[in-house]
Amino acid sequence: MDLELLTRQTIEIVKQASAFIQQEAKSFSRDKIEYKELNNVVSYVDKEAEKMLVAGLSKILPEASYITEEGTTGQEPDPEALNWIIDPLDGTTNFIHGIPVYCVSVGLARGKELLVGVIHEPSLDEVFFGWKGGGAWCNEKRMSVSNVQTLQESLIATGFPYYKFEKQKRYMYILELLMQKTHGIRRMGAAAVDLAYVAAGRFDGFYEYNLNSWDMAAGVLLIKEAGGTVTDFNGGDNYLFGGDIIAGSGGHAELVAAIKDNFN
Repeated sequence: MDLELLTRQTIEIVKQASAFIQQEAKSFSRDKIEYKELNNVVSYVDKEAEKMLVAGLSKILPEASYITEEGTTGQEPDPEALNWIIDPLDGTTNFIHGIPVYCVSVGLARGKELLVGVIHEPSLDEVFFGWKGGGAWCNEKRMSVSNVQTLQESLIATGFPYYKFEKQKRYMYILELLMQKTHGIRRMGAAAVDLAYVAAGRFDGFYEYNLNSWDMAAGVLLIKEAGGTVTDFNGGDNYLFGGDIIAGSGGHAELVAAIKDNFN
């Protein structure tokens, strides 16, 4: 499998989906919002973009299966298989409110082994991409995680939960703690964008719980190829399908300690 070629082909497919999203953004109306569950919104834009991605990716790697946010393939996912892991519109809430922080995120994995990652943030026309052993790139410029070595010097990104609020008090305590021990906390509203920014050295770390594989697959590949570290909240490797993630560079161990000691 030529991973670089596959990545280049994936970029073109992702850009086509992004172009559709940007076109729809010009006339999108909030009366087209649907609710999958409490506070979890979706629209026809997410679903149509996902169908476009699946159709394109099927042509370049027909043997792969799919793990997708909107489930438009009708497949029962097998996490151990060769899978395209797709979030057709990460940051849907931003999109429907006209906030230009959202992206298309596509990863390729064999089981938990990540092979390819492509994230396109259309509002800035930035393509973050990489493949296993090939490095991580933003618009053809090689990326590396920041060289910040301490939590005190770090700018950290996170996301706010919209369900499973039984953990909210512990989460808010960690937020309060990190506000005092870092340069600051940012909440962009799109986990894949956050992860891409860690890979690019813009954020020094990221953490969030209640995530799915499609939120993080591409971003994790990018961070690893950019020289960063990724773990779950316990410092282990059960993040891709485990639901929680900590990613970063030099201050990663301190960030893991702060979360591990106060969340579980």
